[in-house]
Amino acid sequence: MQSGNVVITDAPVDNHGKGEAFSPTDLLSASLAACMVTIIGIAANAHGIELGGVEAETTKTMVSDPRRVGKIEISLRFLNGDSFDDKTRKIIERSALTCPVYLSLHPDLEKVIHFLWK
Repeated sequence: MQSGNVVITDAPVDNHGKGEAFSPTDLLSASLAACMVTIIGIAANAHGIELGGVEAETTKTMVSDPRRVGKIEISLRFLNGDSFDDKTRKIIERSALTCPVYLSLHPDLEKVIHFLWK
């Protein structure tokens, strides 16, 4: 990678690992949240929106046969969100839902995104 950073992964305990680091599927969920926040930041900059901070919380649900991520749920909390009008909220929502990671995920993967404005 261009950054030169190192990411350590481990399989979860229920899948022959020690659970001592992020699993690849944890990184998948985190990647989606990070991509959404990054694209929201780009859109906010382009539209002169003062975000004031964004917090993201992710939850993934595994399914079997085959073992895979069946659902990713993300809550995006906007620290200045109560001051956003409807137009601003639409800009933010549309930008999040068009991030490259979101668009790259298989349609069978359920993606539930919560936009929390307070």
